[in-house]
Amino acid sequence: MGMTPDGRPIPPPHADERAMLESWLEFHRATLALKCAGLDDRQLRLAPVAPSPMTLLGLVQHMAEVERNWFQRVFAGRDVPPVYEGGKGDGFALAPDRGIDEALAVWRAEVARSRELIAASSLDDSGKLSEQEAGHVGDDGVSLRWILVHMIEEYARHNGHADLLRESIDGVTGA
Repeated sequence: MGMTPDGRPIPPPHADERAMLESWLEFHRATLALKCAGLDDRQLRLAPVAPSPMTLLGLVQHMAEVERNWFQRVFAGRDVPPVYEGGKGDGFALAPDRGIDEALAVWRAEVARSRELIAASSLDDSGKLSEQEAGHVGDDGVSLRWILVHMIEEYARHNGHADLLRESIDGVTGA
């Protein structure tokens, strides 16, 4: 697999469906980490796009929650607590004593668990949605394929937010 000049894995131009989905998810995971690289704690806590309170640190924490929800709760059926206490349970709330090193370590641990949980599964294997999620989706379960596509979309959307946040902090743009 090739790498971009900034070190992210380039998804293969030709691959089977599973490899393609997992490659794009890995690319977007690496993009989120890249958007936080080289910034200090103060910068990672800035919410420079008014009126939104969104921060790069909050995005990393949020994606740890998203990884846990879709792979541990929905796909594996585990009853696990939120990653972060406080706030709305979405991970966006910041704690004064939790910086990017801790948040990235927690997020990377959630990503590693996600990979482990799906390693031996088929794209057609299903997970069970909560009643609330089922109401949005229109079914009580979703396939691993659906979850992977959703995770790619979730990361891509939030990486767009991260692009805007990073540019407003120090002018860095791109990828």
